[in-house]
Amino acid sequence: MLMFGNLFTFMSFQMLIPTLPPYIKSIGASGIEIGLVTSLFSIGAVLSRPFIGYMLEYKTRKPLVLIGALALLTITIFYSFSTVIVIFLFFRFLHGLAWGWSTTVNGTAAVDVVPNSRLGEGMGYFGLSVTLGMIIAPSLGIYLYQVTTFTNLIYISGSLGLVSVILLSIVKYITPDDVKKAKKEDLKFSYFGSLVEKTSWYPAFITIIATFGYGAIATFIVIFGEERGINQIFLFYLFNAIMASVSRPIAGKWFDEKGPKTLVLFCTTVTFIGMWVLSFATSNAFIIIAGMLFGIGFGSLLPTLQSWTLSKTAPNRRGVANGMFYSAIDLGIGLSGFIFGFLAIYIELGILFRISSLFLIFVIVFTLVEGKRKSITEQKAIS
Repeated sequence: MLMFGNLFTFMSFQMLIPTLPPYIKSIGASGIEIGLVTSLFSIGAVLSRPFIGYMLEYKTRKPLVLIGALALLTITIFYSFSTVIVIFLFFRFLHGLAWGWSTTVNGTAAVDVVPNSRLGEGMGYFGLSVTLGMIIAPSLGIYLYQVTTFTNLIYISGSLGLVSVILLSIVKYITPDDVKKAKKEDLKFSYFGSLVEKTSWYPAFITIIATFGYGAIATFIVIFGEERGINQIFLFYLFNAIMASVSRPIAGKWFDEKGPKTLVLFCTTVTFIGMWVLSFATSNAFIIIAGMLFGIGFGSLLPTLQSWTLSKTAPNRRGVANGMFYSAIDLGIGLSGFIFGFLAIYIELGILFRISSLFLIFVIVFTLVEGKRKSITEQKAIS
């Protein structure tokens, strides 16, 4: 039930991701302002997560989940009243605050019910609700943006958000014993301490780099399709969803049996190839192939990095670790949207995608470095 509730949360939100940039462009936004659609949202999400991560150390889950879902629903409806760019961007910042709250709480509520021995598989299944929402909803959003008004698109998004509130309200949540026993007055709040979990910072750092490379696509793929004359750009998301659904359970078991390193390397390599195929796309065939590669690669990369992050974290600190992980995603995509939004003024989008793909090479390098660093540490311990 939590998976379905989270799916509708992501559906409601993600159908706006590819449509907000072309909408704000249509009302007169510049390239930098288009980039701010992503960046301001990400800043809001990053700012809110340390506070909710701290609260998850001593509060039960249900009230926090419902507050986040209701906030997302309310702010989504506000978009229908924003025809002024400054107001639109302000709502986008508020949306980021609510998104940071909701994703952190929902992810923590999920990990609370998954046994440690099956963390990769369990979070892989929960992550499927994230991936399907991230992949199916943009296709729906693009289609609605093309055939109806932006206001109707917002109302449909709000309807999906309402369904998520209903589903999440009937979930039976589990709160860890350490959290139940904890008292607020015994816990000292540190913004940095609730922003970064020291035991698992490395996979979160890798997540920033991976999502920075992906952010150019998240921001500009619809505009890219318009420039290339590809009317069926939704096929990228459709085939992404299909392949992610097929590969995710396999990737989860791979994680539990063999660990994260080889899986991260494989997923990153496939994603890199997919980005290059997309960058040369001139027809629907290229879009379909790129979508399939992204489904196999990026569709399993983020859940793998999340499971890697959580596997290195104590149960009572998993709220902080989840917040750090999602902040890493938003920070990577947000910085990418702003920087590549500026570069998009001067560079053709296909070339921009190829430049952004180079950051995936850094993911491979840092994953290999972490593997060698761990091996050296273990050898010293044996000595």
